[in-house]
Amino acid sequence: MQPLSRGAGVPRGSAPGGGHGTAAGDGLQRARLGNGLTVLVLRNPAVPLVTIEMDVKNGAYTETEEFDGLSHLYEHMFFKANARIPDQEAYLRRARELGMEWNGTTSEERVNYFFTLHRRNLRAGLEFMNDAIRTPLFRADEMERERVVVLGEYDRAEADPEFHLHVAVHKRLWHHHYTRKNVIGSREVIATATPEKMRTIQLRYYLPNNSALLVAGDVEFDDVCAQAEVVFGDWTQGPDPFVAHPIPAHPPLEVPSTVVVEKPVQAVTLLRAQHGPSVDEDRVATYAADVLSAITGQRNSRFYRRLVDTGLCASAALGYHTLRYTGPLQVQLRTEPERFQAAHAALLDELQHLGAPDAFTDEELQSAKNQLEVGHIYERERASEHVHTVGYWWAVADLDYHQTYVERVRQVTREDILRTARRYLVDRPAVTGVLLAPEMRAALGPLPGES
Repeated sequence: MQPLSRGAGVPRGSAPGGGHGTAAGDGLQRARLGNGLTVLVLRNPAVPLVTIEMDVKNGAYTETEEFDGLSHLYEHMFFKANARIPDQEAYLRRARELGMEWNGTTSEERVNYFFTLHRRNLRAGLEFMNDAIRTPLFRADEMERERVVVLGEYDRAEADPEFHLHVAVHKRLWHHHYTRKNVIGSREVIATATPEKMRTIQLRYYLPNNSALLVAGDVEFDDVCAQAEVVFGDWTQGPDPFVAHPIPAHPPLEVPSTVVVEKPVQAVTLLRAQHGPSVDEDRVATYAADVLSAITGQRNSRFYRRLVDTGLCASAALGYHTLRYTGPLQVQLRTEPERFQAAHAALLDELQHLGAPDAFTDEELQSAKNQLEVGHIYERERASEHVHTVGYWWAVADLDYHQTYVERVRQVTREDILRTARRYLVDRPAVTGVLLAPEMRAALGPLPGES
């Protein structure tokens, strides 16, 4: 799992798989306008607020080297001048008039923009979103200012030693197509980006048939659909961007490797990463990987007791990030230089054991499923947060994935987990990164496969 950041006339027609008014569980209703725009409504009248979100299938996975990091820069330019708002000062003034809280995020396979405001301003909010999504101006002066802001984010990231560890590991992990996973992008590409490149992104991906409008809060489905049709109904559909610009598959790792990153840190951090399952290719394994992560995260699990309770590590966690185009399976642990070798050996032993029939107990399996179910329900507590989760799954998988998540997790068997562990973790090539201070190097001893 793990969904990142910063920061209705009635539909003219219904496309296959998105019938108008389809109740979709957990209060989610959906429709599709004639131009292909998906409309998702999450009614929650607890408070008189409404969150309007637009999700676009864009992000790092669409980026070649020439566009490395420009989905994120585009996200920043979204909150600038458009055909109706002449400059950012006017943008901010209008946001204040509407009492809006607003932001956007960029991740590997999704970019989203969202406003939360009073329900009486629903129509004004939809029109504000419409102007921003369809008519950005990409003014050169605003772009120069925003470029500094994005590069400032880059500077802050580089100030974190773990950023360098993750970059070093992921460059090897995604060797052929690193830019397709590199959300923050290339400093050089960001520094030289042009309004023309922003326009290329807009024309290619910011299309109604590649976007979803989500509205959550104190609203009525029919009213939202009627207003969406009036506001967004004449947004012109375009060609499927993934036909002309298909996403390349990530070639598997052929050999294990180790990379050492030296920075002024107080402890040793190890990051071990492997290719995990993809939503489209092995959906069952994505649920199993979540359950496996939850099992190993339990304080009474063998994995946690062996690595943390023994004092070998200060922390140790295994996690899977669900993605359509190969999600990473990663273990990160933190330890002291003198204990590194023992901690590393214990980690490898525990990973090997995850492929054994007695890797976990029935009680741990059930507890992990319960934990994932409660987490899934808890996300629904606040409509303004739940809408981000729904939008993420719409972009990265599909609504069925979101709506049947708990059911599919409950169906995960011991055999599913063992198959997933054996296919993706056990005896499979991994990239191991070690972050340490230069003076710790001698105490660590030899690192297998270091290059």
